[in-house]
Amino acid sequence: MNERELVIVGGGPAGMAAALSAHRNGVKDILLLERDQYLGGILNQCIHPGFGIHHYKADLTGPEFADRLIKEIKITPAIEVSLRSFAVKLTGDKILTYLKPGKMETVKARALIMATGCRERTREMIHVAGTRPAGVFPAGLAQKLINIEGLLPGREVVVIGSGDIGLIMARRLTLEGARVQAVVEIQEKTGGLVRNVVQCLEDFGIPLYLRHRVARIHGRDRVEKVTVENVITKETFDLACDTVLVSVGLIPENELVEMAGVKLDPATNSPISTAVNLSSIPGLFICGNSYKVYDLVDSVARDSEKAGQMAAEYLK
Repeated sequence: MNERELVIVGGGPAGMAAALSAHRNGVKDILLLERDQYLGGILNQCIHPGFGIHHYKADLTGPEFADRLIKEIKITPAIEVSLRSFAVKLTGDKILTYLKPGKMETVKARALIMATGCRERTREMIHVAGTRPAGVFPAGLAQKLINIEGLLPGREVVVIGSGDIGLIMARRLTLEGARVQAVVEIQEKTGGLVRNVVQCLEDFGIPLYLRHRVARIHGRDRVEKVTVENVITKETFDLACDTVLVSVGLIPENELVEMAGVKLDPATNSPISTAVNLSSIPGLFICGNSYKVYDLVDSVARDSEKAGQMAAEYLK
C-alpha cells in the first residue's frame, strides 16, 4: 500500500483548484484522481460563456476555464494526475481504494480532499406519472450528448425545471434546430440566474410555465406528449413532444465519505458540518459541489482553494 501526503478525489474545477492551492501552501506530494479520461469535470461539456468572470476576470466558456487550471496542473511536478481512476472504497483512517485500467490500487493519505461533485436528480425522484418510453433525459446528460458526442436527443422538447442547466439546454437545443415547447417550473419563480432566463428563454420566445408541473408522460416506444398541470387551479393541458429533459436539481456525491463514517444530511446528501474541514475525521476535507451545490464555478474555485490551504495547514 502506497502512502501519500495529500490525495484528492475528483479532477474537476474543485479538485484542481484545491491541488494548486495546497501546492502553493507547501504540499509537495499530491495525487489527483479523476475517473474520466480528461481533467475538467462537468466544465468540458459547458461550452457556453459566463465562466471565470470573478475568478479570472474574463468571460470564458467551461472548457476555457478548465484549460487554465489544467495548464497550471501540468507545469506543477508535485501534482501527479491519475486519469480513469475510480474511487470505490474509503475508510475512516483515510485509506482509499480505487480502480484504474488493469489494476486496483490502495493508498493511505495523510490528508484527503474529496471533490467528487454532484449527480442529477431523476424523473423518479419527482414522481412523474405515466409510461417509461425512450426520450426522457437528465438535462446534463443531454448537454453531454450534444456538446461532446455530437448527438441531438430530440426534435420537440419539454424541459422540467428551470434551473440553470435546464435553461441553458433550452437555448442549446433551439440553436441546434430543435423546438422547445416549454420550460415547466413547479415553483413560483425560476431556479436559475436572471441572465439565463433572459438570454435562454425570453430571447428565443420559449414559454416558461411557473407554478406548473408535468403530471404525466405519455408514449409507448418514444415520448409522444406530456400533460402539464397548474398546481393552483389543477387545470391541465397537453404538449406534444418527443423528448423530456429533467432539470430538477443536483445531489452531492458523498457515498464514499459516508462509507468512512461521515454523517450526511438525508435531505441534501451533504455532510452535516458547518465548515469545509470535517472534524469528525481529522485531515478529511470536502470541497466543491460535493460539499454544497454552487451556482457559479468561480465560487467553487474560491472555496476549493481554501480547502487546499486548510489541508496544507493540517499537514504542517
